[in-house]
Amino acid sequence: MEKAKVDSVIAVFADHPAAEAAVKKLLAAGFETKNLSVVGKGYHTDEKVAGFYNIGDRVKFWGTRGAFWGGFWGLFLGGLFVTVPAVGHVVVLGYLATVAITAIENAVVVGGLSALGAALYSMGIPKDSVIQYETAVKADSFLVMAQGTAEEIARAKTILSTANPSRLDVHAGANAAEPAGRFGHAGG
Repeated sequence: MEKAKVDSVIAVFADHPAAEAAVKKLLAAGFETKNLSVVGKGYHTDEKVAGFYNIGDRVKFWGTRGAFWGGFWGLFLGGLFVTVPAVGHVVVLGYLATVAITAIENAVVVGGLSALGAALYSMGIPKDSVIQYETAVKADSFLVMAQGTAEEIARAKTILSTANPSRLDVHAGANAAEPAGRFGHAGG
């Protein structure tokens, strides 16, 4: 069976309030959280304490971005808190988290890319763009990503452009990534 082709749009925002506003605009326009992702650092390096813990089916974050990540964690039905070499502690929520978990479980290494980079690359995002997105996250920016049909992505791009991202790219015809656990085994 041939993998479905999906388009992606990735917007880079300088801070978490801008990323949060962009996500809220997409949700208000009818985009489903299952087609959205948010990526950013879990905390500022100058914080004394930052982290998270699980309370039943909710995750509680603390630190200066605690309310931001905690609120989104429940909305996105899952996520990943991972240490990315040379980037730091990164939170990945939404669709991209599933792809990143699959990359980690299957020990996917793509030309020196991190799990985040490998996840983006496996979705058909060009390696030079992947490196630029990782650099943006390392510099404390946030990624807001949507995937879907060409028409949905054109609409998402228009909505995201109103949120004043520092960068906005459409990646057409990327491969839809396989969800975690699809083949019933992990390993590589």
